[in-house]
Amino acid sequence: MSDQQSYSSTGLTNNIGGLLAYSLTFITGIIFIVIEKENKFIRFHAMQSIMTFVPLYIFTAFGSFIPFAGLLFSFLTGMLMLVFWILGMLRAYKGEIYKFPIVGNLAAKQLN
Repeated sequence: MSDQQSYSSTGLTNNIGGLLAYSLTFITGIIFIVIEKENKFIRFHAMQSIMTFVPLYIFTAFGSFIPFAGLLFSFLTGMLMLVFWILGMLRAYKGEIYKFPIVGNLAAKQLN
């Protein structure tokens, strides 16, 4: 499913819809899960965005409550979020269904 010229029910091409599913992390993931009912490519990237960034935001928030080590923990989870954010947008724009470790398979199973 790497046909970048396919259009979704939103009128977006697959690669643009997939990229936008990561643009505001889980927020746009939720938006695309709600508005896109048919396109499996965009729905996969939206679900993966949600399943990746919600836990990482929670971990980052909890890390801020831990003295000293929490600062390092929050920094590392923040860097991990940045890497997944860029990787997700780049791979979606290229028209790839790239599965992140752990959550990629979970996201695919959730949509089936």
